[in-house]
Amino acid sequence: MSTVRTLALGALMLVGVAGVSAAQSTATPRTRPDAGSYRRGGPGGRAGFGRDLNLTDAQKAQIKAIRQKYQPQNEALRAQAKPFMDAAHAARQKGDSAAFRTNMEKAHQVMQNASYRTQEQAEIRAILTPEQQAKFDASAKKRAEGGHKAWGRKGKGDKPAAKQ
Repeated sequence: MSTVRTLALGALMLVGVAGVSAAQSTATPRTRPDAGSYRRGGPGGRAGFGRDLNLTDAQKAQIKAIRQKYQPQNEALRAQAKPFMDAAHAARQKGDSAAFRTNMEKAHQVMQNASYRTQEQAEIRAILTPEQQAKFDASAKKRAEGGHKAWGRKGKGDKPAAKQ
């Protein structure tokens, strides 16, 4: 009987040591190969930008330089929109979808009124090949038509009135 206890205790200790060593492992979790490469501040600047454009390394470097050139204006614009975004977040937490929508629209207007964005996009477009320009233009058109769909969740105030 003591042999069985010794074997069981040994097995439990082995499992415990394996669990501790796995918890202390320095290996990073596996991610997609392109994860993070197009995040803000990465070669493409914005999340997802350029993924379907098949940019060369030189183009990525040029776009990164253009984004850095306009970074101060982007940060100032975000600072202007932040009060509206904070108010929208607070409204969403309260379940006030009308206030959320109003504040998001105000933030969107602030972000759209940036005159430098046209110049920034023109500079980026100038380094693209004709095929890439066509994809870039299609993507820009899709974003412009999409409007507020990114906020797509319906809040409590968005439900249609019950039929009587």
